[in-house]
Amino acid sequence: MSRIKEFNLPDLGEGLTEGEILAWLVKVGDVIELNQPIVEVETAKAAVEIPAKWAGQVQAIFHPEGSTVEVGTPIIAIDTDPGAGPIEQSTTGAPASALPAPSAASLAAVEVAPAEGAVEPGLIGGPAPGGRTAVLVGYGPRTTAAKRRPRKGAVSAPAQATPAQATPAQTPAPAPVVPAPVSPALTGNGNGRAGGLVLAKPPVRKLARDLGVDLSTLTGSGPLGSITREDVQRAASAAPAAAEPLTVATQATAAASFGADREQRIPVKGVRKLTAENMSRSAFTAPHVTEFLTVDVTRAMKALDRLRGRREWRDVRVSPLLLVAKAVLLAVKRHPMVNSTWAGDEIVVKDYVNLGIAAATERGLIVPNIKDAGRLSLRELADAMTGLVQTAKAGRTSPADMSGGTLTITNVGVFGVDTGTPILPPGESAILAFGAVREMPWVHKGKVKPRQVTTLGLSFDHRIIDGELGSKFLRDIGDFLADPEAALLAWT
Repeated sequence: MSRIKEFNLPDLGEGLTEGEILAWLVKVGDVIELNQPIVEVETAKAAVEIPAKWAGQVQAIFHPEGSTVEVGTPIIAIDTDPGAGPIEQSTTGAPASALPAPSAASLAAVEVAPAEGAVEPGLIGGPAPGGRTAVLVGYGPRTTAAKRRPRKGAVSAPAQATPAQATPAQTPAPAPVVPAPVSPALTGNGNGRAGGLVLAKPPVRKLARDLGVDLSTLTGSGPLGSITREDVQRAASAAPAAAEPLTVATQATAAASFGADREQRIPVKGVRKLTAENMSRSAFTAPHVTEFLTVDVTRAMKALDRLRGRREWRDVRVSPLLLVAKAVLLAVKRHPMVNSTWAGDEIVVKDYVNLGIAAATERGLIVPNIKDAGRLSLRELADAMTGLVQTAKAGRTSPADMSGGTLTITNVGVFGVDTGTPILPPGESAILAFGAVREMPWVHKGKVKPRQVTTLGLSFDHRIIDGELGSKFLRDIGDFLADPEAALLAWT
């Protein structure tokens, strides 16, 4: 049985087909344990650490950090019995019998180079006893750094010949000399033309180009009917305003001012790629409707203050979003059709709420969800929301935590925004935007007073939720936030 085993990038679930290697947690030569984290991979949904499938010694790493690898591709080779001694090499420099035949995918991932001993440290191979370089069957020492696929549309710089490669035949020939055109004789018919040519001095021609004036349409007032600067300026002032054409000098300046050195190209991958695909699919699949409701939440803010003052809540993060989440969960019980999925020839109504909380992270927007949130107490809901947000900010949300959502809240108020028209996550029928809570003049008990006010925006799938249902659902959320204590007594 072979002691060298190739470890393939595993299937991380949710139909993901590839992952980007963010960081290797081991290097060639390290002795590792079973289930020890060996690599951090970013999938389309999250960054996850992958544990070792076997204990042993790392013999080779097939892909550098930053490369994108398909699921099922070998990423690392592990010697599962390093105590058995060095791996024997054949006369060709490859191990004679201890190693398995390499897969086609791993062969394609590594360049074979004939140079002796030129191994990129920590990438492939490693020092074997006696100073020999241990390599896998079919893998030669690597002499070049890993190269990422060039961006589409990128222009490669021309190859430069080294002094040793340069020959007289390669020396570029001087550009041919083109004689300057000879100006026609200044004879004409008084309209600035001589033999069909326009009579004008070079500075006048340049001025005409700069001002966008066609010299062939002018009648010259200069000697022998030549066109003067005054003729051009008169024509330019009489012509309707037009966009100034770019001269050669202006074009050169524009090219220098807006060149590639002043542009940033960001590869679309990982979380951002998945978000773009999901949002595009949702926007052009589900017919969105958005409704808005402005609510006086002064009593809700006072209720939060009282909650924070209770001894058992002093170590709990209490925010307005907690009350919004509770309001949504209670409103779903009153209007269960909101918590459903369009499945083509049927509507699937869920008796559980996997409540998604949209979170902005360094890798982009992600929407992890709290499983079966409707069964949680207010304290349990607060703890779950805190853990969810902290994990998301740290970039450690697992793919499982971002799958299976049924209803989502996006808290745009933390960015100082009043509300928005959010796009539905795929498979969900409603998403609520919670805006900033502001002190505003508000009519309260017949008088204008400063009150805490917020605006809610509810987007929903009009195939499932009609205007009446959407309005009632949003109104119930608003009623809860207007007086949460009264709503709790009345609804539960």
